[in-house]
Order: sequence, then structure tokens, then C-alpha cells
Amino acid sequence: MTFLVFIFLLSLLQAESARISSSSPIFGPRQVTGLLGGSVTVKCFYPRTSVNRHDRKYWCKESTRQCVTVISSSGYTAQDFAGRATITDFPEQGIFTIEISKLVEKDIGFYKCGIGLVNRGLSFRVKLDVSKGPNVPEEAELYYIELGGSVTINCAFGTEYGSERKYMCKMGEIGCSNVIDTYGNVNENYKGRVLLSPQELDGSFSLYMTQLRKEDSGVYLCGAGTYGEKGESKELDVHVYQETSVPQGPHVINGVIGGSVSVECHYDPRGNYTIKYWCKWRKNGCNQLITNLASMTDSYEGRIVLHDNPENGTFTVIMNQLTAGDAGYYWCMTDGDMERKSTKELKIIDGQPGLTGPKQIDAVIGTRVTIPCSYPCKYYSYQKYWCKWRNTGCQTLISAEQNQTGLVVNCDKEKRTLYLTFDQVIQADQGWYWCGVSHSGHYGETMAVFLTVNGDAIPPNTKSEDANISNTGSENSNDPQNRGGVIDNNSLPSSPEHDSSKVILSVLLPIAAVCLLLATVFVVVKFRLLKRTDLVSVGSYRTNISLSEFENSRDYGAKDNVGIHDAQETQLGGVDEFITTPGNAEDAEEPPKVKRGSKEEADIAYSTFLLQANKVAQGEA
Repeated sequence: MTFLVFIFLLSLLQAESARISSSSPIFGPRQVTGLLGGSVTVKCFYPRTSVNRHDRKYWCKESTRQCVTVISSSGYTAQDFAGRATITDFPEQGIFTIEISKLVEKDIGFYKCGIGLVNRGLSFRVKLDVSKGPNVPEEAELYYIELGGSVTINCAFGTEYGSERKYMCKMGEIGCSNVIDTYGNVNENYKGRVLLSPQELDGSFSLYMTQLRKEDSGVYLCGAGTYGEKGESKELDVHVYQETSVPQGPHVINGVIGGSVSVECHYDPRGNYTIKYWCKWRKNGCNQLITNLASMTDSYEGRIVLHDNPENGTFTVIMNQLTAGDAGYYWCMTDGDMERKSTKELKIIDGQPGLTGPKQIDAVIGTRVTIPCSYPCKYYSYQKYWCKWRNTGCQTLISAEQNQTGLVVNCDKEKRTLYLTFDQVIQADQGWYWCGVSHSGHYGETMAVFLTVNGDAIPPNTKSEDANISNTGSENSNDPQNRGGVIDNNSLPSSPEHDSSKVILSVLLPIAAVCLLLATVFVVVKFRLLKRTDLVSVGSYRTNISLSEFENSRDYGAKDNVGIHDAQETQLGGVDEFITTPGNAEDAEEPPKVKRGSKEEADIAYSTFLLQANKVAQGEA
């Protein structure tokens, strides 16, 4: 009975030790086997914190009471292992190794590799076996991955398994549960996070796991054939530790049809990464969509861009013009000394895009073009911009600050609009243009517009019929950045009715000016005529007679009365009103001229007219 109790307590202690080991950030092989007289190497992993890198590393053997140190990085070596045991630390990699040679049966037992003080620090339990046989069982391949990290596993089984089913499964209490295989079966817990590369003829294949979780730790098998029935398999021991310096970010991103999404992918800025790329996960592969080296899939032209920011260890992928087919899993990938992958799930939900405007603009060379982009009030504090899309990125043309005009934004108003204007488009302007918003250094929603430029050039003096929006650049440049203007609608017409009013006003103003000028001329002429006339009364007859009607006709070579001799004609006004005899100015003083008023002149003229008329009548009688 006492023996049974002892066995029970021992099993409890071993289970508790295993539980502690599984929760410890220190990780190593669960079991190692060496030949009698041979050697074994144990590799232990630890988080690469500053404390861990400089702390003591040790290897100890368990006994009934404690774990007795065999060797440590501080220079101690137990007498029984002197000359047979070595310990080597690789702090930059977070690994230390223990090698034991000249194995004897006495070496069989349970050991611990750890950091700090024995029995008080962090450790992992390892079982050491010594075999007499010629063959040693293959050890599990170890993978030590940080939380949220990724791993690549290579499996090879020979050409005889080239056409066999390939798979990976996880060991559990009831066998090995399938994770993924070449038949397209994927465990729901790993959907979007695991990938099996296309099958090779030589029987080799690769497995990729990303966005690893704590519960992903455990023993896996990769194999060819069917587990437990036929084929071969290889044991994989994966340990996921929690310490990580790389932010994870949201793993689920929501988008709407016709809208856009902006995804931030994180990586360690200290790593030497050569390629960053974005791919869409499939059951049998991950289709690369875009990289930081300006390569991309043709079907995504104009609707995807990648912005890399090595300083803070992020690259941002922006996708717009979303469709239902864009839903699924995507991977952020890096390639370098420390390969890293992360998974993002894109879900298409019901809703409307925040940025709205035309998706296609057709223009003729030389015309004025205005592209509108309306945004809701929720983006009132965001930065707005227009950029021209290229496969190398989207170059910002002009960024419009919300209050750059000095006007205050009123969120009670209707949707606001940002305009991109070209005075005279040229062929080089054709292409994709994006309207977008950003906030605190993070990219937000975008809207894509394709500008088509065709036709012959319009003469420079031909005015465009487009909206009259002031240009902010030189119209002779081929760069849209120098010829385009981005203007907030605080200074622009907000509706077509406003534009029509401006056109009507521009037509009526010139007409009114002409009418005013004609009226002014008429008044001036009329005034001058009235000024030279007087009211004459003869009996009951009253009329206005102009003095110009009595001007001396002789000035024009004619006679006032053909029946009268020149000497008998009366001179009216002018220089002939008084005839003077020329003489010396010293002998005679010039008599003063007598001025008559216009009324007096008119009376004399009219009296003379009546006298002459009377004489003519008498002569005829």
C-alpha cells in the first residue's frame, strides 16, 4: 500500500513538473537518446531579454530532493561530468547548448536546462536515455516561436512518396488530429494561418504556420501517406512563448463593397529584411499581390499600394474598390534573417464607403478637369490628400489641411468635398488618382478614380466648359503635381445651381453695361441740343428754334436768298456780324464787340425773316 502511494505521489510530482515546464518560457527537447559511449547535444531556448542574455545558464540532474547542478555558464562542472560536459551560450540567438560525451548507463534520468538559480529560476525538463543498440530513434525537431510569430517547416520523405498524400497533424489524447493536407482539408482552428506548399515530385514539401497562439504549442507530425496506416512521418515539437516586442495589431479587418481597407503589418525594425510582401491565402498556396520592390499582380492595378516605414517597423497595405471576392485571409510576410509572417482576415460587411465621387472621368486634351471627392463629417479632423497611383506607390500631389483657408469646419453641414483640378489636361495626366484621408500618421480610407485623356488638343484661347476652379500651378508642366490644385469646397461652388447663377450673371452684366452706356450718350446729346435752343413766341405760336438753323450759309458757299444781291443780305452772328475796316492798330483803337444773348439774336433773325418774306410777296404782287 505504501508503495502504491509513493508511485501516485511521484506521478503527481512529474505531472506538476511537466505543467510548470510547459508554462515556462524556457524550451528544449522533451527527450534525447544517445548510444552507450557516444554523445548527445541538448539545445535549450530562452527569450532574448537583456536579463536572460546576461544571466547564469545551467544543466542539472533531478534527484528525489533537488536538482543537482551538472554544469553552469559560471564555470562550475560536477566531478562525475568533468571532461565530459560542456555548456555554450548564444545570447544573440537566445540559445544555449549542453553536450555530454562518453555516455554511461548511470547518465540515464531526468535533467533540467535553465536560467538563474537552480530550483528557483526558469527551466525545462528533459529526459536522457542511453541505448545499447546500433540505431538511435530520431528526435523531434524543435521550433521555438514567439507569440504571434510564424514558422516554416520542411519535410522530405523520398521519391517513393512523391504521389502520396502529404499532411500535418497535431498529437493529442485520442490520436493525431489533421491540421492540413494536400486534399484541401484544413482544420477550422488553423484556417487562414497554415499553408502547405505545392507538392514536389521528390516527396518533399513545406509547411507554413503564422499568427501562432499559445495553444498551438505541442507535438506535431508531418508525413506522407495516412497516419497510423501507411507511409512515414516526422515529429515536430513547437513551443510558443509569450514574450514579444512586436505589436500584433487587429487580426480582423472589415470592409464594404466599393470601399477600402488599410492594414498595418508589424515587424521587428532591428531585423535585416529585404522583402516585405502581401499575399492572399489559399488552401494550397499564398498568391503574392504586392511587394515593396514595386512588383504586383496585374489584376490589382490601380487598387492596391504598399507603404513601408522601416523606422517604426511597419508596412501598410491599402486596398480599395473592394468586391465580395476580396473577402478571406491575407498574410503579411517578410523575408530576411528573421522571417516573420502574420495573418489578417478581411470580412466584407454591409455598408457604404465614406468617400464618394465619380469612378471614371473622360476628358479631352487641353480642357479643364475637376475631380470631386466628398467626405463625411467624421473625417473633419483628418488630413485629406490626392495622389497619383503608380506601381511604386501613390505620390501625394497636394495635401489639403482642413483649416488652411482659415474657415472653421462645421460638422452640422452636409458632406464636404475635396477637389483636384487641372487647368489643361495632357496625355501624361491619364491614369489612376486616389483621394484619401490619414490621421496621426496612419492611413485611412481611400477612393480611386481613373482619368481618361483622349482627342486632339484644344486651342489655348478656347475656354473650358468645366467648373471655374482656380489653378494653383503652372499649366506648362507635364507633372500633375505642378498643374493640379486641391481645393476644399469652402471656396468652391457647392451645387450646379450656383454654377448656373454665375453663368447668367456673367452674361447679364455686359448687357447692362452696354445699355447704361447708350443711355448716357443719349442724355449727353439731348442736353447739348437743348442748351443751344430757345423758346420763341410769335403771337400764339411758341416753338424751340436752334441757332444752328440760322448759321450763315455763306460759310458753306451758298446764299440765304437767291433773289437778293449779296450786299443786301443780312449777316447773322459769327465773325461777320460786324464788318470792320482793316487798319493800323496804332492809328485806331479796335471798337469793342457787342455780345448779344441767344434770345435777342433769335428775335432779330425772326424779324428779318418776316421783312424779307414781306418784300418778296410785294415784288410778286
